[in-house]
Amino acid sequence: MEAWFSERIDQTFITFGTSHTWMLSIYLVVSIGILVMHRSLKNSNVLHNLVRFSLLLLLILSEISYQTWTIIHGLWMEGSHLPLHLCGIASLLGVAALLTYHPKLIKITFFIGILPAAIALITPDIPHGYEHFRFWKFFVHHMAISWTSLFLIVSTKVTIRGKDLLETFFYLIIYSVFIFIFNTFFQTNYLYLKGPPIAGTPLDWMGDGVLYYISLVLTAFFVFSLMYFLYKLIKKTR
Repeated sequence: MEAWFSERIDQTFITFGTSHTWMLSIYLVVSIGILVMHRSLKNSNVLHNLVRFSLLLLLILSEISYQTWTIIHGLWMEGSHLPLHLCGIASLLGVAALLTYHPKLIKITFFIGILPAAIALITPDIPHGYEHFRFWKFFVHHMAISWTSLFLIVSTKVTIRGKDLLETFFYLIIYSVFIFIFNTFFQTNYLYLKGPPIAGTPLDWMGDGVLYYISLVLTAFFVFSLMYFLYKLIKKTR
């Protein structure tokens, strides 16, 4: 147990290795389950609240346990451990949405929570293998973020329109400007606005300089448009 919660890397993470493939499989199966059971999630208060509070617990415990781990081992830094990345914000908004069911929060969480978390699951930026706390925290947290966004949209009466896409995209641009200033002042790299992470991700294909920022904006708008298309598809299927 001590090694499991330590800061040592006794077992390195292998992209698309057995443990990674298992996590992706679990994520896919549960995601499909949420879609298939949308009527039961909407009509059964018992099942709805069971899933609701389970997701709420996963989100809160994931964030608290991670912050605790970094503090215990003296690793916490404002430059890398504040929940300011897109998935971190999606997690916080997901908690707020699960507690309040505010329509705007549900809409924003839908756009920023599902696909970004799914991409993070496919291209994890973690050094530890499955025998370490960090592995489980990363996968459980990101899966819970994505599942929360999906659950809220299929189990409530919230309707997403084209203007919601544009409004959420506007919020993201404003937030990015704030984070850009924060990064400049504190020499951080939240939202990866200064460049892609060390681990190989799709951000490596975005180019350099001004092209990098243009690519980020266009990619974000493409992802939001894709999410809107998926919403329409889900709604039509329902």
